[in-house]
Parts: sequence; C-alpha cells; structure tokens
Amino acid sequence: MTAAGVVGWLASLRLAIDDWHVLRDPAYRPSCDIGPVVGCGSAMASRQGNLLGFPNMLLGLGAFAAVAALGLAVLTGSRLHRALWLALNAGTLAGVGFAHWLIAQSLYEINRLCPYCAVVWTVTIALFWYVTLHNLKHGVLPVPRGARGALNLVLETHGLLLAGWYGVIVVLVATRFWPYWSSLL
Repeated sequence: MTAAGVVGWLASLRLAIDDWHVLRDPAYRPSCDIGPVVGCGSAMASRQGNLLGFPNMLLGLGAFAAVAALGLAVLTGSRLHRALWLALNAGTLAGVGFAHWLIAQSLYEINRLCPYCAVVWTVTIALFWYVTLHNLKHGVLPVPRGARGALNLVLETHGLLLAGWYGVIVVLVATRFWPYWSSLL
C-alpha cells in the first residue's frame, strides 16, 4: 500500500504540475508528450481528464496520499479497523472502475496513451487486487462456504492472475495503436 500510494501520488503530482504549466502557458508542452500516440496533454485537456469539474489528478493526489499514510500505519504495526479496510476496499473498487473507464476513454475516444495515467492505472489495479485479497483472506469480506477452495487457488496464484489482468490491458493498447507501434519497428 505504501509503495503504490507513493508511486500513484508522484504520477498524479507530475500530471498536476504539467497541467498547471499548461494553464499558465497554453504553448507549454507537457513532459509526457512524446509522440503522436504517447502524451498527456490532450488527455489532461479532455472532458474525461476533468470529469468532476476539476482535474482528475487532484483526486489522485488526495487518494494516493491517504493510501500511502494507511500503508505506513500498517507497516509500523497499526491494526486498521474493519470499517477502514472496508472503506479502503470500496475506494479501490471505485478507483479501479474509474481507471478502467479512463483506459477505455484513452484508447477509443481520446486516442492517446498518457504514460503517467498508465502508472496510475497500474497502481490502482494492484491496490484494488491486494486490498481485496487481504480482506478476503482475513475475513473482512465474507467468503461463501463453497468458495473457500477457489479463494485458496486465487491466493496461491495471485501474482499470475494480476499479470494476466495487466496482460489484457497491454494487448488492448498494443492492438489499438498497432499501426503506430509497427511503424517504430
């Protein structure tokens, strides 16, 4: 949680800094604008980049700071209350849903791949995955009687399953922008 919180916060901060520079100077080119497919500028300027009427990265700054702080608390031996674990699980579920919506928007509406956004997606998925597994393993979330064996299998193969999840996203990105990627070869 701590590492994911810090990495997500740093990516959100970089996006916020670039967004601030663009607001001050519309000719400013964000550090992540690398090519015709890879760049953050158009993503930040899109309606999807400001979904709630303010830049999405501000949500990331707050949420990832909270996650990092909770991770530090756990690392130092604190035991989080069940309600806090449930709230964290609900927050990561909302975050992973939002991340997947943004992935779809990036690939099929904005037609750009924002590298810092991809970092945020990656850590958000990992946070959701591992918070959910923690909560299932420790009884915070109920596991139906007949599902104990399936849960044990998931716990044993959790890394492979997460890699598969990321693999699907990589395949979507690769196929969506294949003409661009193949021109680089």
